[in-house]
Amino acid sequence: MLYAIMCEFVEDCAEKRLVARPAHLERLNVLKNEGRLVLAGPHPAIDSEDPGPAGFSGSLIVAEFSTLEAAKTWATEDPYATAGIYSRVVVKPFNKVLP
Repeated sequence: MLYAIMCEFVEDCAEKRLVARPAHLERLNVLKNEGRLVLAGPHPAIDSEDPGPAGFSGSLIVAEFSTLEAAKTWATEDPYATAGIYSRVVVKPFNKVLP
């Protein structure tokens, strides 16, 4: 089943994100290579594709996991989570309708 992993970032985490980003992307690429990743990306802090110094306020990952608990465990073990970048993480089942 698909799950949405919705994450909010702590304030002023740009430097921490840059350090943890390669490991974070590596985990996402594992999901992608397994055919389980639907989408992943950050939320710009302002209404712009390139928020510049405003940075990002959080992120969204939609991926396939065997159970809700498996999705929550995956989110908890993400390098952004272990680096203290997430202030809040919500994991919910997700039904893809379109496209």
